[in-house]
Amino acid sequence: MNLSFANLTVISHRDSFDKAVTKNVVVVALSISINYINVNLIHTFRRHQIFYMNPRYILFIHLVVNDMIQLTVTILLFLISYTLHTISASLCCILILLTVCTTENTPLNLACMAVECYIAVSFPLRHTQICTVKKTHILIGLIWVMTILSVLPDLLFTLATEPLDFFHARVFCLRETAFPNPSIHKKRNISYIILLVTVWLIILCTYARILFTAKGACKDAKKARNTILLHGFQLLLCMAIYVDPLIKSALKYWFPEHHADSLFACYITIIILPRSISPIIYGLRDKTLRRYLKKYLLCKVNTK
Repeated sequence: MNLSFANLTVISHRDSFDKAVTKNVVVVALSISINYINVNLIHTFRRHQIFYMNPRYILFIHLVVNDMIQLTVTILLFLISYTLHTISASLCCILILLTVCTTENTPLNLACMAVECYIAVSFPLRHTQICTVKKTHILIGLIWVMTILSVLPDLLFTLATEPLDFFHARVFCLRETAFPNPSIHKKRNISYIILLVTVWLIILCTYARILFTAKGACKDAKKARNTILLHGFQLLLCMAIYVDPLIKSALKYWFPEHHADSLFACYITIIILPRSISPIIYGLRDKTLRRYLKKYLLCKVNTK
Protein backbone atom coordinates (compact mmCIF):
# COMPACT_ATOMS: atom_id res chain seq x y z
CA MET A 1 0.00 0.00 0.00
CA ASN A 2 2.38 2.62 -1.24
CA LEU A 3 0.68 5.98 -1.35
CA SER A 4 2.17 8.10 -4.13
CA PHE A 5 -0.12 10.78 -5.49
CA ALA A 6 2.18 12.51 -7.90
CA ASN A 7 3.28 9.12 -9.16
CA LEU A 8 -0.09 8.94 -10.88
CA THR A 9 0.87 11.88 -13.02
CA VAL A 10 2.25 11.31 -16.48
CA ILE A 11 5.73 12.58 -17.10
CA SER A 12 5.35 15.13 -19.82
CA HIS A 13 8.06 13.90 -22.20
CA ARG A 14 5.96 10.81 -22.88
CA ASP A 15 3.19 12.91 -24.42
CA SER A 16 3.05 15.07 -27.48
CA PHE A 17 2.44 18.78 -26.92
CA ASP A 18 -1.21 18.55 -27.99
CA LYS A 19 -1.89 15.56 -25.75
CA ALA A 20 -0.16 17.21 -22.78
CA VAL A 21 -2.24 20.36 -23.23
CA THR A 22 -5.44 18.31 -23.51
CA LYS A 23 -4.71 16.39 -20.32
CA ASN A 24 -3.91 19.52 -18.37
CA VAL A 25 -7.06 21.26 -19.63
CA VAL A 26 -9.19 18.24 -18.62
CA VAL A 27 -7.64 18.14 -15.15
CA VAL A 28 -8.02 21.88 -14.55
CA ALA A 29 -11.61 21.90 -15.87
CA LEU A 30 -12.62 19.03 -13.58
CA SER A 31 -10.95 20.61 -10.56
CA ILE A 32 -12.63 23.98 -11.20
CA SER A 33 -16.05 22.29 -11.56
CA ILE A 34 -15.69 20.27 -8.37
CA ASN A 35 -14.29 23.17 -6.36
CA TYR A 36 -17.06 25.47 -7.65
CA ILE A 37 -19.64 23.19 -6.08
CA ASN A 38 -17.54 22.83 -2.93
CA VAL A 39 -17.12 26.60 -2.56
CA ASN A 40 -20.88 27.05 -2.85
CA LEU A 41 -21.40 24.36 -0.22
CA ILE A 42 -19.06 26.21 2.13
CA HIS A 43 -20.76 29.54 1.35
CA THR A 44 -24.18 28.01 2.02
CA PHE A 45 -22.90 26.55 5.29
CA ARG A 46 -21.53 29.88 6.48
CA ARG A 47 -24.60 31.92 5.53
CA HIS A 48 -27.17 29.92 7.50
CA GLN A 49 -27.08 29.21 11.22
CA ILE A 50 -29.07 26.01 10.79
CA PHE A 51 -25.93 24.42 9.32
CA TYR A 52 -23.03 25.70 11.42
CA MET A 53 -24.88 24.94 14.64
CA ASN A 54 -25.44 21.31 13.63
CA PRO A 55 -22.60 18.79 14.27
CA ARG A 56 -23.63 16.68 11.28
CA TYR A 57 -23.20 19.57 8.85
CA ILE A 58 -19.97 20.66 10.56
CA LEU A 59 -18.44 17.22 9.96
CA PHE A 60 -19.71 17.24 6.40
CA ILE A 61 -18.29 20.67 5.59
CA HIS A 62 -14.95 19.65 7.13
CA LEU A 63 -14.94 16.72 4.71
CA VAL A 64 -15.64 19.13 1.84
CA VAL A 65 -12.84 21.53 2.88
CA ASN A 66 -10.48 18.58 3.32
CA ASP A 67 -11.32 17.33 -0.18
CA MET A 68 -10.75 20.80 -1.61
CA ILE A 69 -7.29 21.00 -0.07
CA GLN A 70 -6.35 17.53 -1.29
CA LEU A 71 -7.68 18.16 -4.78
CA THR A 72 -5.91 21.52 -5.09
CA VAL A 73 -2.55 20.14 -3.99
CA THR A 74 -2.71 17.05 -6.20
CA ILE A 75 -3.71 19.18 -9.19
CA LEU A 76 -0.78 21.47 -8.42
CA LEU A 77 1.57 18.46 -8.38
CA PHE A 78 0.13 17.31 -11.69
CA LEU A 79 0.68 20.70 -13.34
CA ILE A 80 4.18 20.95 -11.89
CA SER A 81 5.09 17.58 -13.42
CA TYR A 82 4.27 19.00 -16.87
CA THR A 83 5.63 22.53 -16.50
CA LEU A 84 8.43 22.89 -13.95
CA HIS A 85 9.17 19.13 -13.91
CA THR A 86 11.22 19.49 -10.71
CA ILE A 87 10.92 21.59 -7.55
CA SER A 88 13.00 21.91 -4.41
CA ALA A 89 12.87 18.86 -2.15
CA SER A 90 11.81 20.98 0.84
CA LEU A 91 8.75 22.32 -1.03
CA CYS A 92 8.00 18.82 -2.27
CA CYS A 93 8.05 17.53 1.32
CA ILE A 94 5.52 20.18 2.39
CA LEU A 95 3.15 19.42 -0.50
CA ILE A 96 3.37 15.66 0.03
CA LEU A 97 2.81 15.97 3.79
CA LEU A 98 -0.27 18.15 3.22
CA THR A 99 -1.64 15.68 0.69
CA VAL A 100 -1.03 12.70 2.98
CA CYS A 101 -2.67 14.44 5.95
CA THR A 102 -5.81 15.30 3.99
CA THR A 103 -5.97 11.77 2.57
CA GLU A 104 -5.78 10.19 6.02
CA ASN A 105 -8.34 12.70 7.33
CA THR A 106 -11.01 11.39 4.96
CA PRO A 107 -11.55 7.89 6.47
CA LEU A 108 -11.37 9.32 10.00
CA ASN A 109 -13.98 11.94 9.14
CA LEU A 110 -16.22 9.25 7.60
CA ALA A 111 -15.93 7.20 10.79
CA CYS A 112 -16.98 10.21 12.89
CA MET A 113 -19.96 10.85 10.61
CA ALA A 114 -21.03 7.22 10.95
CA VAL A 115 -20.84 7.41 14.76
CA GLU A 116 -22.90 10.63 14.73
CA CYS A 117 -25.60 8.87 12.68
CA TYR A 118 -25.61 5.99 15.15
CA ILE A 119 -26.00 8.32 18.15
CA ALA A 120 -28.81 10.25 16.43
CA VAL A 121 -30.82 7.06 15.84
CA SER A 122 -29.97 5.02 18.94
CA PHE A 123 -29.94 7.86 21.49
CA PRO A 124 -32.18 10.59 20.02
CA LEU A 125 -32.94 12.19 23.40
CA ARG A 126 -29.25 12.45 24.30
CA HIS A 127 -28.00 13.33 20.84
CA THR A 128 -27.92 17.08 21.47
CA GLN A 129 -25.99 16.51 24.71
CA ILE A 130 -23.45 14.08 23.25
CA CYS A 131 -22.96 15.73 19.85
CA THR A 132 -22.43 19.40 20.58
CA VAL A 133 -20.83 22.01 18.34
CA LYS A 134 -17.90 22.43 20.74
CA LYS A 135 -17.23 18.68 20.90
CA THR A 136 -17.43 18.47 17.11
CA HIS A 137 -14.79 21.17 16.71
CA ILE A 138 -12.58 19.37 19.24
CA LEU A 139 -13.10 16.13 17.32
CA ILE A 140 -12.02 17.76 14.06
CA GLY A 141 -8.95 19.11 15.83
CA LEU A 142 -8.15 15.60 17.08
CA ILE A 143 -8.46 14.24 13.54
CA TRP A 144 -5.81 16.70 12.35
CA VAL A 145 -3.59 16.00 15.36
CA MET A 146 -3.74 12.25 14.66
CA THR A 147 -2.86 12.61 10.98
CA ILE A 148 -0.07 15.12 11.67
CA LEU A 149 1.41 12.80 14.31
CA SER A 150 1.16 9.98 11.79
CA VAL A 151 3.27 11.76 9.15
CA LEU A 152 5.54 13.78 11.44
CA PRO A 153 7.93 10.84 12.05
CA ASP A 154 8.49 10.65 8.28
CA LEU A 155 9.69 14.24 8.24
CA LEU A 156 11.78 13.92 11.41
CA PHE A 157 13.41 10.70 10.18
CA THR A 158 14.22 12.31 6.83
CA LEU A 159 15.69 15.38 8.56
CA ALA A 160 17.86 13.10 10.68
CA THR A 161 19.09 10.81 7.91
CA GLU A 162 19.35 12.99 4.80
CA PRO A 163 22.07 15.64 4.30
CA LEU A 164 21.05 19.31 4.20
CA ASP A 165 21.94 19.43 0.50
CA PHE A 166 19.06 17.06 -0.14
CA PHE A 167 16.48 19.69 0.88
CA HIS A 168 17.99 22.26 -1.47
CA ALA A 169 18.14 19.86 -4.41
CA ARG A 170 15.49 19.85 -7.13
CA VAL A 171 13.48 16.64 -7.46
CA PHE A 172 10.54 15.29 -9.43
CA CYS A 173 7.97 15.46 -6.65
CA LEU A 174 6.91 11.98 -5.57
CA ARG A 175 6.44 10.67 -2.08
CA GLU A 176 9.38 8.33 -2.68
CA THR A 177 11.67 11.22 -3.60
CA ALA A 178 10.50 13.42 -0.72
CA PHE A 179 10.93 10.64 1.86
CA PRO A 180 13.31 8.13 0.26
CA ASN A 181 14.21 5.92 3.22
CA PRO A 182 12.73 2.37 2.84
CA SER A 183 11.99 2.18 6.59
CA ILE A 184 9.49 5.01 6.20
CA HIS A 185 7.62 3.04 3.53
CA LYS A 186 7.29 -0.02 5.81
CA LYS A 187 6.07 2.08 8.73
CA ARG A 188 3.60 3.80 6.39
CA ASN A 189 2.08 0.54 5.17
CA ILE A 190 1.50 -0.68 8.73
CA SER A 191 -0.16 2.59 9.76
CA TYR A 192 -2.45 2.49 6.71
CA ILE A 193 -3.58 -1.04 7.49
CA ILE A 194 -4.37 -0.10 11.10
CA LEU A 195 -6.22 3.04 9.98
CA LEU A 196 -8.38 1.35 7.37
CA VAL A 197 -9.20 -1.70 9.52
CA THR A 198 -10.24 0.57 12.41
CA VAL A 199 -12.47 2.72 10.20
CA TRP A 200 -14.08 -0.30 8.55
CA LEU A 201 -14.86 -1.81 11.96
CA ILE A 202 -16.45 1.46 13.11
CA ILE A 203 -18.61 1.72 9.98
CA LEU A 204 -19.69 -1.92 10.09
CA CYS A 205 -20.45 -1.80 13.82
CA THR A 206 -22.48 1.41 13.59
CA TYR A 207 -24.44 0.04 10.63
CA ALA A 208 -25.18 -3.22 12.47
CA ARG A 209 -26.22 -1.43 15.66
CA ILE A 210 -28.59 0.86 13.78
CA LEU A 211 -29.98 -2.14 11.91
CA PHE A 212 -30.75 -4.09 15.09
CA THR A 213 -31.72 -1.13 17.27
CA ALA A 214 -34.33 0.37 14.95
CA LYS A 215 -35.43 -2.94 13.35
CA GLY A 216 -36.24 -1.11 10.12
CA ALA A 217 -39.35 0.59 11.51
CA CYS A 218 -38.02 4.10 11.77
CA LYS A 219 -37.72 6.30 8.71
CA ASP A 220 -34.75 8.12 10.25
CA ALA A 221 -33.06 4.77 10.91
CA LYS A 222 -33.46 3.75 7.27
CA LYS A 223 -31.95 7.04 6.18
CA ALA A 224 -29.09 6.62 8.66
CA ARG A 225 -28.37 3.10 7.37
CA ASN A 226 -28.31 4.36 3.80
CA THR A 227 -25.98 7.17 4.84
CA ILE A 228 -23.56 4.74 6.49
CA LEU A 229 -23.64 2.57 3.38
CA LEU A 230 -22.61 5.66 1.43
CA HIS A 231 -19.78 6.16 3.92
CA GLY A 232 -18.67 2.61 3.15
CA PHE A 233 -18.87 3.24 -0.59
CA GLN A 234 -16.79 6.39 -0.29
CA LEU A 235 -14.27 4.55 1.88
CA LEU A 236 -13.92 1.94 -0.87
CA LEU A 237 -13.11 4.72 -3.33
CA CYS A 238 -10.58 6.16 -0.90
CA MET A 239 -8.92 2.75 -0.57
CA ALA A 240 -8.21 2.72 -4.31
CA ILE A 241 -5.42 5.22 -3.61
CA TYR A 242 -3.66 2.69 -1.40
CA VAL A 243 -3.59 0.02 -4.10
CA ASP A 244 -2.61 2.32 -6.95
CA PRO A 245 0.79 0.60 -7.48
CA LEU A 246 -0.98 -2.71 -8.15
CA ILE A 247 -3.45 -1.06 -10.52
CA LYS A 248 -0.68 0.71 -12.43
CA SER A 249 1.39 -2.46 -12.69
CA ALA A 250 -1.58 -4.34 -14.10
CA LEU A 251 -2.34 -1.59 -16.62
CA LYS A 252 1.30 -1.47 -17.69
CA TYR A 253 1.20 -5.23 -18.29
CA TRP A 254 -2.11 -5.11 -20.20
CA PHE A 255 -1.51 -1.89 -22.15
CA PRO A 256 2.26 -1.43 -22.48
CA GLU A 257 1.92 0.81 -25.54
CA HIS A 258 -0.52 3.17 -23.80
CA HIS A 259 1.06 3.29 -20.36
CA ALA A 260 1.04 7.09 -20.13
CA ASP A 261 -2.66 7.24 -21.00
CA SER A 262 -3.39 4.47 -18.48
CA LEU A 263 -1.65 6.48 -15.75
CA PHE A 264 -3.71 9.52 -16.67
CA ALA A 265 -6.93 7.48 -16.49
CA CYS A 266 -5.88 6.25 -13.04
CA TYR A 267 -5.22 9.81 -11.93
CA ILE A 268 -8.71 10.92 -13.01
CA THR A 269 -10.58 7.94 -11.53
CA ILE A 270 -8.59 7.47 -8.32
CA ILE A 271 -7.59 11.01 -7.37
CA ILE A 272 -10.03 13.49 -8.92
CA LEU A 273 -13.43 11.81 -9.27
CA PRO A 274 -13.65 10.55 -5.64
CA ARG A 275 -13.34 14.19 -4.56
CA SER A 276 -16.70 14.83 -6.26
CA ILE A 277 -18.48 12.16 -4.23
CA SER A 278 -19.00 14.18 -1.03
CA PRO A 279 -20.99 17.07 -2.57
CA ILE A 280 -23.02 14.70 -4.73
CA ILE A 281 -24.07 11.94 -2.33
CA TYR A 282 -24.18 14.05 0.84
CA GLY A 283 -24.71 17.70 -0.07
CA LEU A 284 -27.23 17.23 -2.89
CA ARG A 285 -28.93 14.36 -1.04
CA ASP A 286 -29.80 16.50 1.97
CA LYS A 287 -33.09 18.32 1.33
CA THR A 288 -32.33 21.30 3.57
CA LEU A 289 -28.86 21.88 2.18
CA ARG A 290 -30.01 21.26 -1.38
CA ARG A 291 -32.76 23.89 -1.09
CA TYR A 292 -30.27 26.63 -0.22
CA LEU A 293 -27.49 25.34 -2.44
CA LYS A 294 -29.60 25.50 -5.61
CA LYS A 295 -29.93 29.26 -5.28
CA TYR A 296 -26.19 29.78 -4.96
CA LEU A 297 -25.33 27.42 -7.80
CA LEU A 298 -27.74 29.34 -10.01
CA CYS A 299 -26.13 32.61 -8.88
CA LYS A 300 -29.24 33.80 -7.04
CA VAL A 301 -28.37 36.16 -4.25
CA ASN A 302 -31.81 36.21 -2.70
CA THR A 303 -31.97 33.14 -0.45
CA LYS A 304 -35.21 33.84 1.28
